[in-house]
Amino acid sequence: MPVVALIGAQWGDEGKGHLVDLLANKARLVIRYGGGNNAGHTVVNHLGTFKLHLVPSGIFDPGIVNVIASGVVIDPEALIKEIAGLEASGVSTAKLFVSERAHVVMPYHMLLDQLQEDARGIGKIGTTGRGIGPAYADKMSRTGIRIGDLLHEETLLNRLTAVLEEKNRVLTRLYNVKPISLHDTYLRYLEFGRQLAEHITDVHPIIHRALEKDLPVLLEGAQGTLLDIDHGTYPYVTSSPPGAAGACQGAGIGPTQLDSVIGVFKAYTTRVGEGPFPTEIDGPDADILRQIGTPWAEVGVTTGRLRRVGWFDAVLARYATQINGIDTVAITKLDVLDTAPTIKICTGYQLHETQLDYPPATVAVLGQVEPIYEEMPGWMTPTTHVRHFHDLPDAAQAYVSRLCQLIGARLGIVSVGPDREQTIIAAEVF
Repeated sequence: MPVVALIGAQWGDEGKGHLVDLLANKARLVIRYGGGNNAGHTVVNHLGTFKLHLVPSGIFDPGIVNVIASGVVIDPEALIKEIAGLEASGVSTAKLFVSERAHVVMPYHMLLDQLQEDARGIGKIGTTGRGIGPAYADKMSRTGIRIGDLLHEETLLNRLTAVLEEKNRVLTRLYNVKPISLHDTYLRYLEFGRQLAEHITDVHPIIHRALEKDLPVLLEGAQGTLLDIDHGTYPYVTSSPPGAAGACQGAGIGPTQLDSVIGVFKAYTTRVGEGPFPTEIDGPDADILRQIGTPWAEVGVTTGRLRRVGWFDAVLARYATQINGIDTVAITKLDVLDTAPTIKICTGYQLHETQLDYPPATVAVLGQVEPIYEEMPGWMTPTTHVRHFHDLPDAAQAYVSRLCQLIGARLGIVSVGPDREQTIIAAEVF
C-alpha cells in the first residue's frame, strides 16, 4: 500500500485539510509532519465545520491512527483546547498520538516572536506571532524543550532553568519587558504535560509498524512550498520545510518509502502576510477571487487576515513541482472562477530585457518581475454541482488541463466546493 505526501504547492491555504479529510478514509495512518499552530486547515464534513491547527485531519474517522510527528512544534495549550473542542463535538481523539520528540512552543517564544516582529518595522515578515520561528530556532540551537520533557519533573526544571535565564536577559535588557517567571512557567507546563500524557509517546514504532504491515499512510503538510525555509521566498517564509523532503524528515521515514507526492494548488494564487507576489491583483477581479461572505472566503484560518489574491502563477507552480517531485495535481476552488469572464495564467516573467521561466532566488528581484500572461476564456456557469471531470464546462476542462500541462504533472483531483462530495476524482491518487 502507498505512502502518500499531500503538500501545499503555493504559499499555503491551498485547501489541504479539505483533501486530507477526503482521502483519509483510504489511509490507516495520517501523520502531521511539520509546522505549528501558525497553520490552519478548514474541514467541512457531516459533523460540521472544523478549523484544525495541530491535529491531523484524519481525526474524524475513528478507524484511523493520527500522529503529530517530531517535525511539528507544539503549543500545548493550543493542542489541549483543540482536543477539547473536538471531543465536545463528538470526535474521539483516543487514536491521537504526539511524538515525545516534538518541540514545545514556550511563552518566551511567543513573546519574542511578537517583539521581534514589532522591531522590524516596515521590514516585518508577517509572522503570526505564535512563537513558531523562535521555537524552531531553539530546536536548531539545541536549547529547545521537547514535549516528552513535560512528563519528567526534574528534566523539565533543569532545562527550563537554563534556557529561561538566557531568555529573560534578552527580554529585560534588549526589549525592556518583564522577565518570565520560572516557577509559574514550570508548574503550568507540568500541568500541560499531565493533560496530554495519554497522547504523548514514542511514535516511531507506530509509524514503522504501519510501514512493515504495508498499511496506507498519508503525510499531511502545513503551510506551502513557497514558504519553505530553504526554497521559499526568504525571508518571508516559515521556519520549517513544508515540502516532500520535510515530510520524510518530520515523520521519520526514509525518502525511498514515499510512493507519491500530491501537490495541492488553488485554481488561482493567494498569499497571507508580507513578501513578493508577482501575479497579485486588486479591483473587481480580486473581489471575485476573495469570495467574501462565502465558505471559500479568502481569510486566513489562523490569523483572520484578508488574503492577498492573484492569478495562477505557473512559474512558481513548476518550481514547486520540481523541488518536491510532485507527480499528481490537486486543483482546489475551481468554482471560485465560475463568474470570471476571462482568466489569466502567468506562464513566465519579464525582468528588464530577459524572460525567465524560473523564480529568482532574491525577493528584491522577484519583486521586480512582470508576469507574462496567457488568457483563457471563462465558463460563466456554476460548477459546484459537477462530480465528474467530463461534466465540467469545456472551458473549465481546458483551463485545468492547461494548468497541469504547465505544472508538469498529471491531474488527480479537482475541488468545486468546501464539502467532501464537491470533489472530482479524475485519477486514482491513493
